[in-house]
Amino acid sequence: QVQLVESGGGSVQAGGSLRLSCAASGYSPSGHSIAWFRQAPGKGREGVATVYSVTGYTAYAPSVKGRFTISQDNSKNTLYLQMNSLKPEDTAMYYCAVVRGWPVRDPLAAGVYEYWGQGTQVTVSS
Repeated sequence: QVQLVESGGGSVQAGGSLRLSCAASGYSPSGHSIAWFRQAPGKGREGVATVYSVTGYTAYAPSVKGRFTISQDNSKNTLYLQMNSLKPEDTAMYYCAVVRGWPVRDPLAAGVYEYWGQGTQVTVSS
């Protein structure tokens, strides 16, 4: 059974940094894409960043490119999201999610991801 457990969320002032972690179990990371999504109150789930374990391909939402970095440690089966220069609009619940393969059409489409964690809250104050 696939399990994804996020951690590292918290409250930070604008301009600050946080690093999120997603500990995965129940599957082999090889051949999967693992991603970060976020959802702010009253808004839909937005793809933030994703990485394909086989090639290291990454994709980022334009709103976070240059500020956020996704990485993975396959030896620990853990995904990370380093978030720098945080803005109030980054405030959301952040989720990690997994899908087999690389979603060629839209790597950040929430609908293609099969397994989801419970989320960790990130709050950025101005």
